[in-house]
Amino acid sequence: EIDKNGAIGDVLSPNQSVLIQIVKEPISTKGPRVTSELSIAGRFLVLVPFSTRISISQKIEDSKEKDRLKRLVKSITPKGFGVIIRTVAKGKKVAELDRDLQNLYNRWIAMCKKIKTVNIPGKVMDEMNISSKILRDLFDESFSSILVNDEALQIQIKDYVQKIAPKKESIVKLYKSKVPIFEKFGIERQIKTSFGKNVSMTKGSYLVIEHTEALHVVDVNSGNRRSLGKNQEESALEVNLIAASEIARQLRLRDMGGIIVVDFIDQNKAENRKKLFNHLKSEMQEDRAKHKILPPSKFGLIQITRQRVKPEMNIKTREENPSNNNGSEVEAPIVLINKISEDIDRLINKGKNNIYLNIHPFIAAYLEKGYPSIRLKWYFKHKKWIKIIPRDAYKYLEYHFKNENGKTI
Repeated sequence: EIDKNGAIGDVLSPNQSVLIQIVKEPISTKGPRVTSELSIAGRFLVLVPFSTRISISQKIEDSKEKDRLKRLVKSITPKGFGVIIRTVAKGKKVAELDRDLQNLYNRWIAMCKKIKTVNIPGKVMDEMNISSKILRDLFDESFSSILVNDEALQIQIKDYVQKIAPKKESIVKLYKSKVPIFEKFGIERQIKTSFGKNVSMTKGSYLVIEHTEALHVVDVNSGNRRSLGKNQEESALEVNLIAASEIARQLRLRDMGGIIVVDFIDQNKAENRKKLFNHLKSEMQEDRAKHKILPPSKFGLIQITRQRVKPEMNIKTREENPSNNNGSEVEAPIVLINKISEDIDRLINKGKNNIYLNIHPFIAAYLEKGYPSIRLKWYFKHKKWIKIIPRDAYKYLEYHFKNENGKTI
């Protein structure tokens, strides 16, 4: 052990070989964080070489289950190793735990053999590829199908699933359709709508997410929402609860870390502020990253601190403006279509008929292309035709809904 005020030279000497593990990627001006306390994570267990301790996730609260798991894991752990029992091990049988532990032990043995031949400095073990890592953390018995659009990757995933859940190997299938897999399952639309600066929510409300060097700021907006029969306080609470659920989702999606400040819509009643705070804490319980949520301030701000393990996702969601050649960018059409669809839902729910969508010709053509076209999908959903009127004078992303008399609705 190194004393807090000690010198590293008291422990390490020049040209000494040390086996280390990178536990945190470099972020901004900070370098990577490394440790000599090694660990190898599996689906249910984490193998800890040079330790004898059996520890268990604090999220498993049942004392009987804790004792059962510790007893089982202790009986199968190789000598000279410690084990951390992950939350997902709850309820698992010894055969599943043993299979996971053997996989981890085999990885350790393979690494030890590589150490003897590697040139120093050198890498002796890789992190799992991203697809296997996702399956390791998320895969469970509820999975009924895994579709992969690359043959080599499908073989890798099938091999990994065969190791961790042999009975589920057959659910890994190669996607062969001519329709791109992201388009087929609406993934592209979800990416574009989920990672932009503005994030649309239900009932016309939306979030504005800004990133700075010091912190992230999330602003909650009610949009064009008009609540009939409800007072302002009830409307604010409803929008804030919707926003809290979406914010918890966005933090996981973008892997945002550090300080996050959320500006919710003002609420005057203390009991409503407490409801919002408790709801946000409940929604954040699924987040695997360590986090802390502070109660609302007198200005209605809620501060969240979330463990930053790697740089947050920064996915480009804007596209080149086809209306000019000056290199400017505009919101992607697929995001605009999502907003238009929500507006159509709102208008039809209000009983509006004979809806005329006035829009730029490029977007009008986008709505009509393919089969089924987006316009046809609207008809299938609402059993009403939306009339599309191309307008050359409109800006690229400008649109208006009008009735048969040309009046804006």
